[in-house]
Amino acid sequence: MGKPLSAQELHNLAMNIVGKQLEAEGFEFMGVNSQPKKNPQFVCLKDKQLHFIVVRDIAYPNNPKVYDVAFMKKMKEHAEKMDAKTYYAGVGLSNAVDGNLPVYLNEEYIVDYEGLIEI
Repeated sequence: MGKPLSAQELHNLAMNIVGKQLEAEGFEFMGVNSQPKKNPQFVCLKDKQLHFIVVRDIAYPNNPKVYDVAFMKKMKEHAEKMDAKTYYAGVGLSNAVDGNLPVYLNEEYIVDYEGLIEI
């Protein structure tokens, strides 16, 4: 068996998945916070509109679309002061062989991510 990914590595993996999607959709990165507790993870500009994007890696079997409503409300209030839109990006990550096992370094994993959720 490989080495299980650390909390920071799982977070970075989720950020890479979301970052690639944002790039493909034409978002311009103004700021990137790769620390899990530094929010938002991405501050982007698109069509002259500022966007705050909170990224979370979510372990199987938890639902990646479920988020902390109170926390996201605070983020939205902060974003509105800067005339920014707020999004949540929950990325479900699980071991491809057995969902009960951790995600291992250099081994296959399954991504459950359907895009940004506007708050």
